[in-house]
Amino acid sequence: MSTWCGPVWGNQGVKRVLVTGADGSIGRAAVDGLQAAGYDVTGLSLRYDHSSTADRPLVGDARSAEDVTAALDGVDAVLHLAAIPHPSLGTPEEVFENNVAATFNVLAQAGQQRIERVVIASSINAFGVPMNVNDVEPAYYPLDEEVEADIADAYSLSKSVDEQSARMAWRRWGINVIALRFPLVKNREELFKFAARAENDPSVMAREGWAYLDLRDGVRAIIAALESTAAGAHVLGLAADDILIDRKTDELLREYAPTVPLRRAVQGRDSLVDTTRARELLGFRPRYSIHDQAVSAITT
Repeated sequence: MSTWCGPVWGNQGVKRVLVTGADGSIGRAAVDGLQAAGYDVTGLSLRYDHSSTADRPLVGDARSAEDVTAALDGVDAVLHLAAIPHPSLGTPEEVFENNVAATFNVLAQAGQQRIERVVIASSINAFGVPMNVNDVEPAYYPLDEEVEADIADAYSLSKSVDEQSARMAWRRWGINVIALRFPLVKNREELFKFAARAENDPSVMAREGWAYLDLRDGVRAIIAALESTAAGAHVLGLAADDILIDRKTDELLREYAPTVPLRRAVQGRDSLVDTTRARELLGFRPRYSIHDQAVSAITT
């Protein structure tokens, strides 16, 4: 499907990046990070509830060919984050149609403008099990990009289709696309809140392997993907090197996923997401852990 060109850190001639969903939590951090890294940024959002550091903030709809075409003026690469980020935030029809239409439109307009690099936000939920309404478990741990899918909600389905759209864009327009499967991505303060809730009931995150990623690492992964020279369409799983809650991984598995096969031994709080592909393709490794002074932060 694609060719690996090796990990490269450098802007590859990219000067201006279009960020859709620029007013979302990841979008704002990405805009800030790209600006700090020396890129010019065009932001596209349905509205702006927060101030934006993008030097060209635009109001528009990622589903609109006209809006996206205008936003692509002078752009060298695209970061597509615009989406309804949870199945509870709309009807199934709204969530699926919005997410799939936005991703396809952004890829199609980028293809017609001969943009060579697009990074899209996929999700750990693209394989369907974490949000599944049925009593199902992952086929194995650690989770990787090839884990068997079992999808029963519109959001997870939309992310799976987005990954297929990325493959289509590569075949149709020759766009190099990297789909990043984000787990729970929050800033450090918000991660502590999620960790406290998960400590009370670890079962709620068992099907996603208690995975998380510090927002700062999320931005680093985005920039690495935008700067990559890898050809083709790629899906990359991301996560911190450890799990969200302060317990040993093997103990949690014995208690909450005793029948799920474990493909490699784990020690301490080892992550249950295999990030080998991101490491090999992008040279990306997470830097941040919630467990640096986690105990005092959660209790204060």
